[in-house]
Amino acid sequence: MNVLFLMISYPDVRQQNKSLYSDLVDEFARNGNNVYVVAPVLNKRKESMEIEGLATVLRIKTPELFNTNPIMKGIANLMLPLIFRKAIRRSLKNIHFDLVITPTPPITFVSVVKWLKKGFGAKFYLILRDIFPQNAKDLGLVHNNFVYNFFRKKEIDLYKTADKIGCMSQGNINFIKLHNPNIEVGKLHLLPNWETPTPYSIPSLEMKKKYGFEGKYIAVFGGNIGRPQQLEFVLELAERKKTNENIVFLIIGNGTERQRIENIAKEKDLSNIVFKNMISRDDYNELLKECEVGLICLNEKFTIPNIPSKTLSYFNAKIPVLAAVDKNTDYGQLLEDSESGFWSITGDVDAYERNFDLLYNDEALRNKMGENGNKYLNKYLTSEIAYKTILLNIN
Repeated sequence: MNVLFLMISYPDVRQQNKSLYSDLVDEFARNGNNVYVVAPVLNKRKESMEIEGLATVLRIKTPELFNTNPIMKGIANLMLPLIFRKAIRRSLKNIHFDLVITPTPPITFVSVVKWLKKGFGAKFYLILRDIFPQNAKDLGLVHNNFVYNFFRKKEIDLYKTADKIGCMSQGNINFIKLHNPNIEVGKLHLLPNWETPTPYSIPSLEMKKKYGFEGKYIAVFGGNIGRPQQLEFVLELAERKKTNENIVFLIIGNGTERQRIENIAKEKDLSNIVFKNMISRDDYNELLKECEVGLICLNEKFTIPNIPSKTLSYFNAKIPVLAAVDKNTDYGQLLEDSESGFWSITGDVDAYERNFDLLYNDEALRNKMGENGNKYLNKYLTSEIAYKTILLNIN
């Protein structure tokens, strides 16, 4: 089967980088499929089409899609269908695709998918992650009703075009059914976030030494730093713990809110907050294993159910999760089912601190929850399971 992935972000696995999508691409390839990926160029390189890992990756130039203002981001997303379609015509015109897969965001790929379905009779599988434009409206990024309604029509068209839609949680399925009463319910099914587990080895504590955290209790956040994460709430907890010199809140990553969050930490003189830019994947994975707890934070304004994929990195590292989430997500159910961490509502700093203290004061509990998360990952959330789920539903 010839499978085409349309992506707005895709790591170069030759540089030892990966994501849940590269894991899925590899899983398709390992199972005998011919896999092609169309994605933006990385680090301002030239356009290219090369074998990257197990897939053929067509890298194309696009406008800036990340770390830019909402208006420019919206314009860039509107330009994507034309750019991707031209690239496919130019470089992949002789490939007959059987299956097209794309995640949200964006929702604007719908015209490209329609063209591919018409030209090849390909099936289209949608991986539903961000529910746009509602998520942008929740965060105050979309105010104009005309803009909202324009993208809402794109969203409805995307769901209509999809042959099957994989949703992160039952909450996602319920939300889509409630707000899209005309959708074919049979299209919707569970496709939880996934990761290819790596063999666990006992941490050597070399990473703590390398990054200057010897003897410290580390609560780590790794990933995008934007409005969806509302990391200023993590800073509220850090402020309550700043007299404890043993505790470090480590924030690894970049994003549109990075500088603002860093400025707040400086203004509050929070010396227990440490910011790091993206570090190598190998170092990150090893450092996670040496941390005591993994942080999840979701903006309290969300009305849509979000399930952060970074959770699986914490599970893989065998560290418990401390989450602050909005009241509409069913993410807390995941932690309860897996017995892998504690959650509270973003904004309730007292509950957040109580959960933090439960983990801080009980090493045995941390170890047990870390083990539980790792077992849950291996039993329910692997790339192999995701691949089989997609094939089962698309055939």
